[in-house]
Amino acid sequence: MFKNPLLLLSFFTLSGCSRVDSLLMQPDTTPSQWCDDMPCVNLAGTDLILNQPFSTLLVYLLGLMWIWAGWRFWKTRDGHTSKTLWSISLVLGGLAALFAGTSYQAFGYELKCAGRELCIWSNWWEISYMSIQVASLNTMLAAVAFSCTQGKLQKWILVYAAVNTLIHFCITMTGALLPNRFMISFELLVLFTIPAFIMYFAINGWRYAKYKNTMDLVLLGCWSILVATNVFYFAYLFSGYTQTLWQDGIWFSENDVLHVFMIVWVLYVGLVVEKNVSVAGKRAKQGNV
Repeated sequence: MFKNPLLLLSFFTLSGCSRVDSLLMQPDTTPSQWCDDMPCVNLAGTDLILNQPFSTLLVYLLGLMWIWAGWRFWKTRDGHTSKTLWSISLVLGGLAALFAGTSYQAFGYELKCAGRELCIWSNWWEISYMSIQVASLNTMLAAVAFSCTQGKLQKWILVYAAVNTLIHFCITMTGALLPNRFMISFELLVLFTIPAFIMYFAINGWRYAKYKNTMDLVLLGCWSILVATNVFYFAYLFSGYTQTLWQDGIWFSENDVLHVFMIVWVLYVGLVVEKNVSVAGKRAKQGNV
């Protein structure tokens, strides 16, 4: 009875519009094997299976915190373009986290395995998450451009951000229609976001070395936390601790490492970056590249 509302909510399924459902998990995984490999619980009073309860709590909390940080930028924007873009970027990031958490954690079994002989590899929740996340990071890059650059450099960065977002969207949609694993993969998302991180450090690193602006130091701290987050995530992933802990009944995975660090990052952005971008906006022509 409870599964029908979930399927209605998942308007991203769109199985008639693509062949993404034909991509199966590798190796082949049956619904029963899915729950052998990760924590699964039945929600009280229903036959709905919830995956990774602790991870679900963290990722949904993270998504709401992204939106909270976006709200903080929005309410103090005062006509400041950079703060407006920061707000949009953070709200998009929050939506991306909620979409990702719904499929990768909370309802992975229901969306990928329930009613199937073999579990599928991806779905429209995950594809939407990737496109929204790329749009979020590129909007953030545009926000930095308005705070820290001017002239032709600013225009080129804005064009790059828009084109990067559009190309990634087109590739993922094509990948879902073909279907093609790499074109709808997390690895492709990483490739499309690496240039933005390089530009973040290049812009704020150069400006801080030359002008010693507080805003640039704060933003360098922002990007450094993101890099540290990914370092710890991959270190934990390759350590193999996740499966060991799950076998001992401790539900803590590499995704939880990522979510904990990202919560720290969002707090930093909402409480520290927001104040400094606001100050910088009042003297936008001072120290621009």
